[in-house]
Amino acid sequence: MSIKPILFNTDMVRAILDGRKTVTRRVVKPQPMGYFEVNDNPVFLYDFDPIAERVYSPYQPEDILYVRETWHKYIKRVGKGEGCHLAEFYGYKASVKNSEDSNTPWKPSIHMPKEAARIWLKVTNVRVEKLQDITTDQIIAEGVKTEEPFSLNGTEKRYAFSQLWDSTIKKENINRYGWEGNPWVWVIEFERCEKPQEVEQ
Repeated sequence: MSIKPILFNTDMVRAILDGRKTVTRRVVKPQPMGYFEVNDNPVFLYDFDPIAERVYSPYQPEDILYVRETWHKYIKRVGKGEGCHLAEFYGYKASVKNSEDSNTPWKPSIHMPKEAARIWLKVTNVRVEKLQDITTDQIIAEGVKTEEPFSLNGTEKRYAFSQLWDSTIKKENINRYGWEGNPWVWVIEFERCEKPQEVEQ
């Protein structure tokens, strides 16, 4: 078991907090040419060159992940009377609601330190598949909103997920890693967990 960071954008953080998101997909890099390994087990896509590069999942079952999200530090006055003082707190864009920290500049998730993490996840399963092999159930588990309209059918859900996916891919990589590119992806399933004791110390 390892403790590792994982980045999510603000909408996906909200989906995790709401209990709507229990899986994430990440592009396999580099894309396999015919052979790669999942959890130390070889996967053969087709006739392959034995010299082909091996690709390993960035996360393994039982790994503990701390979510990096858009954040900042802010100062507010706490206490009363002689005990009144200024204190520093962490704030999170996914949760701010016109509070005392709403006007403080935000910092990107990539720069969030482990000590600021408030969401911890335990990896329950890792597999690999083509992006467009995603099922309707998995689209829902990805946290794609389906309430508006409530009766989204499978085709509409796939379109909603494809738009969400493409919004996370850099323009220069859209042909290779975007929805239409149908890349191989790591499918990482997880569940919420408590902060590990070794991190508390």
